[in-house]
Amino acid sequence: MDSFRLITTYSPWLILACLAVGALYAWLLYSKRTPWSAGINYVLAAVRFVVVSFLCFLLLGPMVRYVTNSTQSPTIVFAVDNSQSVALFSDSVQLSQAQQGVQALRNKLKEQGIQTEVRVLGESEAPQDLSELRYEAETTNLSELLRNVALDFEQQNLAGVVLLSDGIVNQGTSPTYANFNYTIYPVAMGDTVPKKDIVMASLRYNKVNYSGNRFPLEAELQQQGFDGTSVTVQLKENKKVIERKTVTLKAGQPLQQVPFQVMASGLGKRHYEVEVLPEQGEFTELNNSRSAYIDVVKGKIKVLVAAASPHPDIKALRAAIESNENYETELFIPGLTTLKQQDYDVAVLHQLPGRTAGGDAALNLVRQKNLPALYIVGPQSDIGNFNRLNVGIRINTPGQSDEVTSIVNPNFSTFKVAEEATERLQQYPPATVPYGDYQLTANTETVLYQQVGRVRTTKPLLTVQTVGDKRNAALLASGTWQWRLTETANHENAAVYDKLITNLVQLLTAPRNKKRLNVYPQLNEYTSSDEIRFAAEAYNEALEPIYGQNITLKIQDTEGTEKSFEFANGENQSGVNIGTLPGGRYTYTASARINGSLQQDKGEFVVEEQQLEALHAVADHNLLYQLGANTGSKLYYPAQLQQLEQDILKADHKDLIYSSESLNDLVDLKWLFFVILALVCGEWFVRKYNGSY
Repeated sequence: MDSFRLITTYSPWLILACLAVGALYAWLLYSKRTPWSAGINYVLAAVRFVVVSFLCFLLLGPMVRYVTNSTQSPTIVFAVDNSQSVALFSDSVQLSQAQQGVQALRNKLKEQGIQTEVRVLGESEAPQDLSELRYEAETTNLSELLRNVALDFEQQNLAGVVLLSDGIVNQGTSPTYANFNYTIYPVAMGDTVPKKDIVMASLRYNKVNYSGNRFPLEAELQQQGFDGTSVTVQLKENKKVIERKTVTLKAGQPLQQVPFQVMASGLGKRHYEVEVLPEQGEFTELNNSRSAYIDVVKGKIKVLVAAASPHPDIKALRAAIESNENYETELFIPGLTTLKQQDYDVAVLHQLPGRTAGGDAALNLVRQKNLPALYIVGPQSDIGNFNRLNVGIRINTPGQSDEVTSIVNPNFSTFKVAEEATERLQQYPPATVPYGDYQLTANTETVLYQQVGRVRTTKPLLTVQTVGDKRNAALLASGTWQWRLTETANHENAAVYDKLITNLVQLLTAPRNKKRLNVYPQLNEYTSSDEIRFAAEAYNEALEPIYGQNITLKIQDTEGTEKSFEFANGENQSGVNIGTLPGGRYTYTASARINGSLQQDKGEFVVEEQQLEALHAVADHNLLYQLGANTGSKLYYPAQLQQLEQDILKADHKDLIYSSESLNDLVDLKWLFFVILALVCGEWFVRKYNGSY
């Protein structure tokens, strides 16, 4: 029942004062002789009394409190496990009868005045008729399903949840560990009788492997009812068998490993499949194979570290470079080590060219292989020969040296300098640099400047030169081993020093990126139930980001089937959602016309086919029993739906009355304004009509 109450912030006795003011005003105005009759005079006086008294009352700030009551009937939610395992491992006739029985139960509850709703796994839309239910969900997360029910009906009269499930959970936590504030009535589906089956339970492997190396791939088999049977397990790459093994299934061993050694050939995503050939009498063959998607990359980046002579800098440089597990170094010092003829990716030349003989072999190798290099200048460097290398900087020095610290160039953006670099660089001890003048070529950027004492200069300390697709760098400091040592002592790590060196090596080994269109999947790997999203970046000729470019994206699977999508990149847009795809390896090509020039990008990604629902052929009714017991209920079977109906009705769930209260200023009610206006206008009209004002 709705109600309202008039309240004021002042004493109610002031209402008498308002009435007195209204009466006095009406008496003063209408106590005189008037040209109209006494009856009209009394009516006009009453109108004036009401208007003035009410206006005075409004000055007291009166408020109206409304109390609204609403009644909600109890709601029973039918939460359905619509996963594939229910249909795979249940008798189809019994399953259909169970669906019809549950729908009949729902109809009977409606007739008793109980509201009902349906919820299913994931984001799929629940059917209103449970007999039309389709079991298509690729995973089962009962905890999420029950939590979502609690959230959806948080402010409603949720009486209970009828949970139809086989109890198999393969995602999320077990629902038996959660506390639910409503009663759960579990209805057990599926079969608890173990099936004769062989299952490819899992594959264990490294997702990234180096080309030319062998890597282990280990399969794990489960079996039921095939003790002592010899089975064939085969490894396939792109559907071609590359290795077979015969395995005898042992009794009493829940998991049995089958190892393979695979040669990583080629580059990019490689698709491998391990399959156990089906045996006669198997319940299902859906769980006999699993896929592995390996990213085969080029071997570790090889860095030649060559020096004119032994120096503490060399150990610091090698430690910094090898802090990245993708890099390995090879040391060459004339007279101490031999220069190995390998396919190096980049060189670090410490005080080479030098004043002493022996380093020409490393310099010749760098020239012959056209290797990018980091040149480190020190007291033993031959400055004249260094200048003739044309690595972007020329040093004019009288042969003297200076002690300087370093400062980051804020305008350098080719790679990101660590955020804490500015603070930590100030703590580094001074390093030795050649004293003199420096000349930079137009294609050279400064990464670090020299600072002498507290004076910041524009003299370069670390530079990067770009010539076509090749880069060189020059560090004009000797004694930087103290930088790494000091940073480690102060911060327990040398993050800034290591990151600076590894960034330089990465920059030197990477080809110059001239792409003006960059389209990429937001994840490298998806599952067959994931929605796949692509993001896009477009740049003008100055490599500045631009937006609103129309992009065509083409997706192709290994069979050559192609899908095409059109979208535009935006500053705050999330790209394009291409939906779900079946498992496999996919390539993509993107194109856009940017300022009249056709730009393209391409790449690949993988979608892993999930087979979680086929792994467990035995229903877990014990989980459903515990779930019901935890919430004060019990386990029901499809043949006991009539008993379930009686138990729900016997619980005698009551209607809930919800009250809501609102407090509003009386002066905010617009209709009162029009009532007062009508009274005032009516009074004025009567006075005017009878010859007065």
